[in-house]
Amino acid sequence: MPPHRRTAAPPQAVPRGPQVSRRAFALAGLGAGAFSLLGAPLARALAPIAVSGVRLGGGAEATRLVLDLAASPSHSSFNLADPYRIVFDFPDLDWHVAAERMPAPTGLIRGLRAGLFRPGTFRLVLDLSGPAEIARTLSLPPQSGYGWRFVVDLRPTSRDAFMTRLGRDPGAPQAAKASEPAVNGRERRAGGAKPVIVIDPGHGGVDPGAIGVNGVYEKHITLAMARQLKARLEKGGRYAVALTRDRDIFIPLRERVAIARRAHGDLFISLHADSNPNRSTRGLSIYTLSERASDKEAGLLADKENKADIISGMDFSEESPEVTGILIDLAQRESMNLSAQFAALSVGELRRQVRTLDNTHRFAGFAVLKAPDIPSVLLEMGYLSNSEEVRLLQQAGYRDRLAGSMAHAVDRYFDQAQSAQRP
Repeated sequence: MPPHRRTAAPPQAVPRGPQVSRRAFALAGLGAGAFSLLGAPLARALAPIAVSGVRLGGGAEATRLVLDLAASPSHSSFNLADPYRIVFDFPDLDWHVAAERMPAPTGLIRGLRAGLFRPGTFRLVLDLSGPAEIARTLSLPPQSGYGWRFVVDLRPTSRDAFMTRLGRDPGAPQAAKASEPAVNGRERRAGGAKPVIVIDPGHGGVDPGAIGVNGVYEKHITLAMARQLKARLEKGGRYAVALTRDRDIFIPLRERVAIARRAHGDLFISLHADSNPNRSTRGLSIYTLSERASDKEAGLLADKENKADIISGMDFSEESPEVTGILIDLAQRESMNLSAQFAALSVGELRRQVRTLDNTHRFAGFAVLKAPDIPSVLLEMGYLSNSEEVRLLQQAGYRDRLAGSMAHAVDRYFDQAQSAQRP
């Protein structure tokens, strides 16, 4: 999926919970005027179905999931193993269930998450406490004071039985081709074309990321920051800027790297905001790639972020063994060195404007930093577990300070690159 080039106005506020409001007409490429042209019946048929509640009941021998909806939904489902998951895909849902209203683990279900997986597909992932199977699903029409209800009954099963029903996720990307050449971005640039900056708002859709102490989702913070940084970089006319996502949608980690390569990126900036068990911890940090983490905390963070594709309900059991090997090769060494140079410039700029952690530049094996030919950094903008820092990150003015510092670092990085190329 090519990155969108459309510039969006920086948001002034970041929403708290998963309010996934999308128009089916926009997804279909139709204008708002189509409602009056096509008529109310068709408009209702195309509109996403609103979900107002989620409930769990039962125990380890039988667990029931109930969705409260505005209409009866169509769906498909499949199993994923290690960890055990059952995944439901719906054509489109308008999710109105805030994080604080999600049910606690019950019976066979130890957790669930929901969000837009790709255009036209809304995904619900059930994390299971062990192998389980769908005993039945049914849609109940409005009655006894309830609206439409979508019901799923689960019962325990054996691992062998679960594995026989295993279905590869139809949305999982194919393995990378080992023969794909690594072409340096500076070799692609010709005729004075603008450098391409690819900004990656972390998480999205079914993967909310960290949840702040006030209920804000990391995926909303990162998207708001990405839009402001994009606007700041484009303002001077020096760069072409692409986003890996421009709305609340799930993008697999490997696809984020692929988007950057298809855009012929010269620099990749991934945006995140972590949480920490110690709520007094605050400060910004920036990461570049290393197979050996700079400290234990960096390694744990990379492990957590690299599980995003598993969390979303994707299956990589059929990835070819060559994928990992091709990502770290000789062609990547120069990119890693350039990444470290940009990180050092960024730290210098950011320290003048915002609070940073000690040992601000850190190293870890983040999957999104593994493009073999694009200098890449991951910016942890702060801790959503800290009440002061999450308050700041929700403010457009504070994010603009961050964007300004990063833009200055980008300018210095390419100024140095141009100086090095002069005879």
